[in-house]
Amino acid sequence: MIKDKITLKTIIFDFDGTLARLNIDFTNMRKRIIDLISRYHAKPDGLDNLFALEMIEVGRQLIAGHEPERESSFLDEAYELIRVIEMEGAQKGELIDGIEDMLEELRARNIKIGVVTRNCLEAVTHLYPKLEFYCDVVITREDTKKVKPNPEQLKIALAALNAEPESSAMVGDHPMDISVGKDMGTYTIGVLTGYAHEDMLRDAGADIILETATNIKDLI
Repeated sequence: MIKDKITLKTIIFDFDGTLARLNIDFTNMRKRIIDLISRYHAKPDGLDNLFALEMIEVGRQLIAGHEPERESSFLDEAYELIRVIEMEGAQKGELIDGIEDMLEELRARNIKIGVVTRNCLEAVTHLYPKLEFYCDVVITREDTKKVKPNPEQLKIALAALNAEPESSAMVGDHPMDISVGKDMGTYTIGVLTGYAHEDMLRDAGADIILETATNIKDLI
């Protein structure tokens, strides 16, 4: 049991690794994006350390520089590629144990709930069709080109909920979730059900680290 309670009116969650496991094959996704960039006669050198969406943006810039008329076609193909892989993951994914009970309890306490995710809406709602029932707002990559680690997604969610950062928390399994919360001035909660281990979340500046998001009900 968590002894130190905090007062929160709004809680914003990451999705993959925080509320659910999408089981996305990111290695295959990045490889296929690199292959796609190459097919557009661009040299995708030095992209191995980037996430998939950032790879796509670099590819767009490379293609726009020598074949601008093909930029739109590249983007359509690239986003369809990652959508298909995300859907494959969603079909094999699962909600983390206890999450729905936790969301029900937060609603019962009149806490506003949101989700900000780099995934597409189709994948997250396929895995968890009730997501939009429990959440007051869901901000996916379709809602802004400035996805995490840019704080724009969290900014949009807080504005939609008319929420003050000081009484809100950002919850996630990745250091980028912690960094966007810090950028927006929210309380930050790291969880150990996904990407990062405890030291990574602590180094990112998490205010508290929980084994799972379900422990939030003991925190507030």
